[in-house]
Amino acid sequence: MSNSSNYYSSLLRLCCETRNLTQAKKLHCLIIKSLENPETFLYNNLINAYGKVGNITYARHVFDKIPQPNSFSWNTMLSAYSKSGNLSTMQEIFSTMPNRDGVSWNSLISGYVCYGSVVEAVKAYKLMMKDGVLNLNRITFSTMLLLVSSQGCVDLGRQIHGQIVKFGFGANVFVGSSLMDMYAKMGLISVASQVFDEVQERNVVMYNTMITGFLRCGMVKDSMRVFHGMKERDSISWTTMITGLLQNGLEAEAMDLFRDMRREGMAMDQYTFGSVLTACGGLVALKEGKEIHAFIIRSEYNHNVFVGSALVDMYCKCKSVRYAEAVFKRMTNKNVVSWTAMLVGYGQNGFSEEAVRVFCDMQRNGIEPDDFTLGSVISSCANLASLEEGAQFHCQALVSGLISFITVSNALITLYGKCGSIEDSNQLFDEMNFRDEISWTALVSGYAQFGKATETIDLFERMLVQGLKPDAVTFIAVLSACSRAGMVERGQQYFESMLKDHGILPFSDHFTCMIDLFGRAGRLEEAKNFIITMPFSPDSIGWATLLSSCRLYGNEEIGKWAAESLLELDPQNPAGYILLSSIYAAKGKWSDVAQLRRGMREKRAIKEPGFSWIKYKSKVYIFSADDHSSPFSDQIYAELEKLNHKMIEAGYVPDSSSVLHDVEDSEKMKMLNHHSEKLAIAFGLLFIPRGLPIRVVKNLRVCGDCHNATKYISKISQREILVRDAVRFHLFKDGTCSCGDFW
Repeated sequence: MSNSSNYYSSLLRLCCETRNLTQAKKLHCLIIKSLENPETFLYNNLINAYGKVGNITYARHVFDKIPQPNSFSWNTMLSAYSKSGNLSTMQEIFSTMPNRDGVSWNSLISGYVCYGSVVEAVKAYKLMMKDGVLNLNRITFSTMLLLVSSQGCVDLGRQIHGQIVKFGFGANVFVGSSLMDMYAKMGLISVASQVFDEVQERNVVMYNTMITGFLRCGMVKDSMRVFHGMKERDSISWTTMITGLLQNGLEAEAMDLFRDMRREGMAMDQYTFGSVLTACGGLVALKEGKEIHAFIIRSEYNHNVFVGSALVDMYCKCKSVRYAEAVFKRMTNKNVVSWTAMLVGYGQNGFSEEAVRVFCDMQRNGIEPDDFTLGSVISSCANLASLEEGAQFHCQALVSGLISFITVSNALITLYGKCGSIEDSNQLFDEMNFRDEISWTALVSGYAQFGKATETIDLFERMLVQGLKPDAVTFIAVLSACSRAGMVERGQQYFESMLKDHGILPFSDHFTCMIDLFGRAGRLEEAKNFIITMPFSPDSIGWATLLSSCRLYGNEEIGKWAAESLLELDPQNPAGYILLSSIYAAKGKWSDVAQLRRGMREKRAIKEPGFSWIKYKSKVYIFSADDHSSPFSDQIYAELEKLNHKMIEAGYVPDSSSVLHDVEDSEKMKMLNHHSEKLAIAFGLLFIPRGLPIRVVKNLRVCGDCHNATKYISKISQREILVRDAVRFHLFKDGTCSCGDFW
């Protein structure tokens, strides 16, 4: 072999390692120019280089130029076709080979296995056995076991196991690891364990495979036994164990093992850091997460995209969005996982507008979203009640084909439900080829938030008939529907069935729904007795819910009990002061109202200001009570004045009970008329074209007067108005409301 062939071959091997096609072509040109008759050895290296950089056409061109191809030439060309997925040409090359050896057969079988041609792979394996068992080697059996694992062919796996033993490969650690992995993936962990025990000379790969198998089957104690029984552990052993503990919900144990790994001085890779950061996120362990981040900065993985994505996810789960942003901005390379981690983190922490912005930035950077990314940004649109942007993402889902993914369809059902287009939610639901529990729950929740109790319960019962298991969220929707429709007995039945029939342990939200169920129906004594028998005391939302019902029905005694309980639990929560003030104000007890206000100031309990917003021509317009900051204020207030006169003529009587000030009735009416939702509705009447619904979002609950007034506005203007507040939807059409008259 000449020095020139050796030199060029070493350079070609470098091209393979870097997958540099351009450099391989330049070397090929140089070989043609400098060597009149290149050796077959050099030709083989050229074929190999072109095959590995993915240019099968050039590889075949070189092969056809070889005067006398040897076995290595044929096998290299066969391997190139095998790896490229060109199975028909692979078969053609194999059929014309003058001589075949084990490498030839393995390349043929591997090609079929890698591209899912099960029947052809098995047929080739049988022909290889007939051709002579001398060609069988560990690669053959490992490749066939890989096929068995991917296709779940248990019977075929057992037959190959028999042949492994028959032909003396049972003690081979390479084959043994593949055999164990095959049985573990098919759930036959006891057989995998038996194979492990039968191999006398085990290496670290076999131990790691057995640990993985046990962890995959949830057998944590057995995996720990094998792990601690190892004479030598490598980084993969530790990382496998940490990842497995995490996947079995043992985040704290995964963290402890990571600390042990550090004390042992073991090298860590991106998977180690990714797993332990996920554990930190699951435990909301910000301090530990920061410490690991500092350790990563000192390591070579500071700029690793996998680790960077895990850091963003960890900080978001620990509610430290600004840290996540800082990591994300510093990442030099970002993939779809990185962008999705930031997007989902924004959405989960209430920054839905930023989530939509990140999605748009991602696309501008040429990153195509997957189903999870698109589903996440649609969920953020749902949180914003932004139907316009959500509908655009719906179109993108249709064009890209991602609509076929259940994650995207479920997010769209939720979007349309939260934006008041329950008919669109229903249509999407009906068009789905496959529906899971989340699909049903999304639609049930959509109907429930509109107060459509009958439809909610009918849908829920259909879900049960389909054999689907409702979850805790489903029951929140069903109980809420019963509450808003005043169906107390029905709601009680569903609450009792949660644990009894479905094994779901109620948590605070379910108990709050029950308090609301009794309270809305005016059965306040029953609500009080229910609270007394609860396994734990209500949270602040539960007490505020009872207090709200006491305000509605003017029950001062229970209202005072609820307010005192709420203020004891959360002294700075303004709801206790405000709702009790409403009860006192309705009874004319202004001195008590003044005393509560002093208490608010002393405790520094600040009431969240009410805002309503409306979207027009891709711009959001925000209003607060008695707001004059809008450039359209004169038009808005003039429109409100006209509406007020028309409403009073139509029979509207202002509800001044929500005004907590001892002022004249005329002043109270003025204050009511300038609530933020009324300003937003007036803006919508002025600028939103007829035929389109007026969609308003409010950060707090809509007061009773605004709810009643909007029914009159809808009737007078003949417009469809949807107001989404912190509790539910109010869809007004022709002077009626989807919530019914129960208020």
